[in-house]
Amino acid sequence: MIKDIANIVRGLSADAVEAAGSGHPGMPMGCAEIGALLYGRILKHDPDHPEWPDRDRFVLSAGHGSMLLYSLLHLSGYDLSLKEIKNFRQWGSKTPGHPEVELTEGVETTTGPLGQGFANAVGMALAERIMADKYNTEDKKIIDHYTYSLAGDGCMMEGLTSEAASLAGHLGLGKLITIYDDNNISIAGSTELAFTESVADRFKAFGWHVIENVDGHKVKEVEKAIKEAKSVPDKPSMIMAQTHIAYGAPNLQDTSAAHGAPLGEDEIKAAKKKLGLPEDEKFYISEEVKDYFKEKKEDFSHKYRKWKQKFDLWSENNPELRKKWDQARNLELPKDLEDKINDLEIETPIATRKASGAVLKSIADRVDYLVGGSADLAPSTKTYLEKYEEIQKGKYGGRNLRFGVREHAMGSVVNGMTLHQGLRVFNATFLVFSDYMRPSIRLAALMEQPVIYVFTHDSIAIGEDGPTHQPVEHVESLRLIPNLKVIRPADEQEVKKAWLTAMKNTEGPTALIFTRQNLPHIKKERSLNNFFKGAYIVRKAGDDPEVVLLASGSEVSLAAEVAEHLEEEGKQTRIVSVPDRDEFLSRSSQYQQKILGAEDNFRVVLEAGVKDGWYQILGNRNHVVSVDQFGSSAPGAKVYEEYGFKAQKIAADIMKKIK
Repeated sequence: MIKDIANIVRGLSADAVEAAGSGHPGMPMGCAEIGALLYGRILKHDPDHPEWPDRDRFVLSAGHGSMLLYSLLHLSGYDLSLKEIKNFRQWGSKTPGHPEVELTEGVETTTGPLGQGFANAVGMALAERIMADKYNTEDKKIIDHYTYSLAGDGCMMEGLTSEAASLAGHLGLGKLITIYDDNNISIAGSTELAFTESVADRFKAFGWHVIENVDGHKVKEVEKAIKEAKSVPDKPSMIMAQTHIAYGAPNLQDTSAAHGAPLGEDEIKAAKKKLGLPEDEKFYISEEVKDYFKEKKEDFSHKYRKWKQKFDLWSENNPELRKKWDQARNLELPKDLEDKINDLEIETPIATRKASGAVLKSIADRVDYLVGGSADLAPSTKTYLEKYEEIQKGKYGGRNLRFGVREHAMGSVVNGMTLHQGLRVFNATFLVFSDYMRPSIRLAALMEQPVIYVFTHDSIAIGEDGPTHQPVEHVESLRLIPNLKVIRPADEQEVKKAWLTAMKNTEGPTALIFTRQNLPHIKKERSLNNFFKGAYIVRKAGDDPEVVLLASGSEVSLAAEVAEHLEEEGKQTRIVSVPDRDEFLSRSSQYQQKILGAEDNFRVVLEAGVKDGWYQILGNRNHVVSVDQFGSSAPGAKVYEEYGFKAQKIAADIMKKIK
């Protein structure tokens, strides 16, 4: 029957791609037996309860083969109709070109950029181990599931996969099973063109259990390999499944032409004839396959009901654990968290990275499902939680993660952990290295996942490390990512508000931007209640100021110095802190006008980075102090001054323009 299901998947996939006029038929046809075996026999899942916490996860890392997944979700009973299959890649359908987690029931993560799904699966497997340690009792294992991923040659070529695989091997994630669609074909042709390494030896070196020479079209061989993988509890497993791209297509099998284009009507008919499918019937599903999954549906439901009974008994016997479980699943925050953080005493002057560390530790003490770590920079990013243990191989009860110098994998792994649900995850590195993890950040924003990024060493003021480590364009480039909240606080009080904002933001990721250098406490005329609106008045200077100084982060204290010089010249000067410019721009025009004042006032922006995005709140009369070139190696204060960030000079330049 698994073989019959596989052939139905091949027919559905080829027909859907043909109807759309675009897509990737080769991979779904080549991996049909693997997918049919997983969804028809292996996976612990229930289409009626797609959010079952203890379900097995399946990640299609080779997301271009999305019709494989859509076909299997439809056949096994998820809320994905045949109409949606027929509308593959069309406007408004639940079957986009690459799988999207927020759009299609049964899809565990958004994939397509190769290697991302593989690394997400590492994060899911890691989250499973952490939660198993946290919630399982001696008599009740309520978390005990596997994470499967299906990856292709392209995934194996991406450096991200090596980063994530190395980490998975180090952590001994034995409930992670990757199936490698080893078909020797890429878009440009044979993998011999550019990819001749031994993938098996590479993964053995990473500490994986590798199962070689598996025929991906022989169901018994694949099933035997999965059983072997499950018998190795202390290592992730790689199954090397040799397959034929576009299996069954008489003229296009084993060719790169089948990778990313429709097969054509004649080739599809010939393939269907070879596979024993009706040649002239599109989107055909046999009654036998329908009946098989109807029977399997009861089996799926039985497994869920059995788990639910166990979970209910566990809840009854462990009310405190159940309370923590619910809080973590719902990302609930303690009611007094804001008061506790606001009351936290932090001496100034202080680098905002250090203030952040103090706030983070206080939050961790009150939110026990918060875990995280950095890319080998914990001493510098101040993100190590000294009161708690580390998460290492065989010891998953800690709170501190060691990602090593693997920024890209770190970003993808935390996405997987967050997608798993049950944990709130932060990760950290220097702001300049956000470039190394940008694809993962973008996907977190696309998937609306509440990941928290801690980015420190935020400007040219870090000094001697020079332009390679001095971020210039990075804050602005992060602001460009839709649905990514970017907050750059100016002092210890704003750091507290920034962390509270990040913890409350459950609709997408948050990037917190912190300084290496010390900053003073900024005297404010009013409370910080409007901090959450993205910008607020630090010092008002009347209802109609002549000059409005706008800044974020370290430049707010500089703005205060500039204001003193301007007032000596008799100019009424307002200081506005803009920790989250995008949030401010999303507010009503009335609020914006209230903060910025009249349109004809003289507006000044101070930004130790590129100026491009600030035009949105500058009027016709303006002055901008920014860094639109790379930095230089010298003591931070000297670099800052040489690049024009000196209060007296800025004030003099403003006076010249006003006159």
